[in-house]
Amino acid sequence: MSIWSSINRCCCHGQAVRIAQNVHLSAVYRIAPHRTHSTLLPTWTNHPRPHTMSVGIRRRWKSTNPELISSLFVPVQIEPATNSGQGEDIGEEFTGKLNRDEVLKAMNAFYRRPEMKRLAEEHGLDSRLFHQAFISFRKYCVKSQTLPVELHILLSDLIQSQNLSPSAQTNHIDDLFPYFLQHAKKCYPHLECMDDLRQISDLRSPANWYPEARQKQRKVIFHAGPTNSGKTFGAMEHYLKAKSGIYCGPLKLLANEVFHKANDRGVPCDLITGEERRLMNPDGGSSSHIACTVEMASTQVAYEVGVIDEIQMIRDTARGWAWTRTVLGLCVDELHLCGEAAAIDLIKEMLLDTGEDLEVKTYKRLTSLTISDRALQSFDNIQDGDCVVAFSKNDIFSITRAIEQRGRSCAVIYGALPPGTKVLQAKNFNDPEHGTNVLVATDAIGMGLNLNIKRVIFYSLVKPTVNEKGEKDMEQLSTSQALQIGGRAGRYRTQYAEGEVTTFRPEDLATLQEIMAKPIEPIETAGLHPTAEQIELFAYHLPKATLSNLIDIFVGICQVDDSVYFMCNIEDFKFLADTIQHVPLPLKTRYTFCCAPISRKQPFVCSIFLKFARQFSRGEALTFDWVTSQLGYPFAIPDTIAELQHLENVFDVFDLYLWLSYRFQDMFPDQERMRATQHELDNIIHQGVSKITKLIQQANLAQSETTDTRQSSSNTSRRDSGRNRSQPEGDAVVEPVKDSQKLTLKSQILTRRPRGSALLNRK
Repeated sequence: MSIWSSINRCCCHGQAVRIAQNVHLSAVYRIAPHRTHSTLLPTWTNHPRPHTMSVGIRRRWKSTNPELISSLFVPVQIEPATNSGQGEDIGEEFTGKLNRDEVLKAMNAFYRRPEMKRLAEEHGLDSRLFHQAFISFRKYCVKSQTLPVELHILLSDLIQSQNLSPSAQTNHIDDLFPYFLQHAKKCYPHLECMDDLRQISDLRSPANWYPEARQKQRKVIFHAGPTNSGKTFGAMEHYLKAKSGIYCGPLKLLANEVFHKANDRGVPCDLITGEERRLMNPDGGSSSHIACTVEMASTQVAYEVGVIDEIQMIRDTARGWAWTRTVLGLCVDELHLCGEAAAIDLIKEMLLDTGEDLEVKTYKRLTSLTISDRALQSFDNIQDGDCVVAFSKNDIFSITRAIEQRGRSCAVIYGALPPGTKVLQAKNFNDPEHGTNVLVATDAIGMGLNLNIKRVIFYSLVKPTVNEKGEKDMEQLSTSQALQIGGRAGRYRTQYAEGEVTTFRPEDLATLQEIMAKPIEPIETAGLHPTAEQIELFAYHLPKATLSNLIDIFVGICQVDDSVYFMCNIEDFKFLADTIQHVPLPLKTRYTFCCAPISRKQPFVCSIFLKFARQFSRGEALTFDWVTSQLGYPFAIPDTIAELQHLENVFDVFDLYLWLSYRFQDMFPDQERMRATQHELDNIIHQGVSKITKLIQQANLAQSETTDTRQSSSNTSRRDSGRNRSQPEGDAVVEPVKDSQKLTLKSQILTRRPRGSALLNRK
């Protein structure tokens, strides 16, 4: 049943609101049982949503500035009325034609009345909305060829009585208010349904969104410990021994590892990620076990055991909502949470609303980890088993070149690389016979890869982060991040059983020691995210609002228990919504497209995303030939860093296609051909990364040639200008200068420039 038909069957807005309140979070990601593709499965329940509050627990609700909320509402444009051949204007026939100037005078008198502004505020119109609505109302009254009869007669009476004494006036300027308010509600439809909108966006009790889970009294076990402590191993043993189970991990790599491990143990297990489905049952039905990325977990299918890995990511500003959803919504008898102890108190707080207890099992690190008292200082001191960690691609490339110039072979791992390339790079590094004995990586090594690292060397302790508002910050590594990355040193039952952590620069060593000595700060809040159904109901009430605007309004007026939850950053979603706003798509389809896992920081991928949406809107299937024609297929091994980075973006386009193909199978029909080609591209990228030093040298050579060309051109220009004896005043003969000298030179030239030259420059 579609949400629209459900709304139409409701006898009032209130029932529609109750429907939305019982919809599960993020149905767009949900998997239908016994199917080979993802479907949208909103769940309707008849249970009213109670507001539960545990005794003795203080809760605070998020309060939003009303003026800030009102700024989110965009007025609907009300066009002036035309006669359109409808016959005589009855109002004009009764009282005559209205004088435009007199109408304006009456309108302005109405606007200046403080009583009208106070009355408008009682009806939800603050000063900003009152002003905007008045401008629209005045324009409508002045420019309309015909007005409603009652309004026409009232304006005529007001104009005629302006010169009469108050006692002789039959009408007052305040009598315009009902007509103004009626017009204002057309401009701002939310004035009619603000209470409904607040109910739809009431997120204070997310535990009640999952009635299937609430019907069970789940046993919840928290496996708390640092990296290399065996905490996940304990939970996975319960998972593998159960009659049925679901594993939820943060990465495709982790889900894939569990998928293979389970099937190798003789436990039938399916793999479900956003871009891939691998079903082990020959008849296409679901297996007893499933390994999935956390966003893809079903909250409707019952399992005996559930495992949620890396639970500390519940605080993630972009993806935290997915962990919140699985913690509250997995329909299991036994739920195992694995991760940092910092999340224990938050999980206990969340479980107060589910009526469940939390059992905590703590684990200690299986191998020793020490902080060195010496920094690396030089890449001459690199040893076998070292991993140098940096937080930018440029640093990764320059470090790799510096190390390989010293005769060592490096494996390279960073976030933008395809999973297959990461696995192959890790395999080369782990293999003592391969000769690749040093790893250069970002924090992408923090989870998802098994690495035999002896020593982790932090090249920098400052990492770019994105806050809840989507703003980029440069922050010092937290204790949690330092332990997650540094803890990769020293792996149980390998040749490097003892781990070591240090820095590249001596001045950073004391800071690292201080960071790692601190206790991990407790995680205070868990992420939430608006659902497709909630946004659809908003669109029902606000039909003229764009999807991006609907999201802004939802976030602006939603009620969140901010002692436990926060609203996740949705800037990427809004960016994608704005990108395809002009493309004619149904709201549900538009919402699904905007949930695609791509970043606004990838211009090429976003441009292809727009092309996909346009092709889809025309009802034309996105075939293999059409897509690859947009991507420069066939692909070649990259010769430069720029070509390598472009191929990484192309790989993400393939991911986008596969993600959409599971949601719109008819429109994205060439799934298998795209997957096979993506696998070929993965190998090509791996070959490019394997010769990364050559790519860097090519880039430096190209840059050097460009510099030489510019210098040669500059020398020629200077010789020519030297021959010209009639050199204009103010033109400086500029020798090649360093960057530090450019500002001073520019200042000198500007001070000598004559007025005519300045005028010409302005033109």
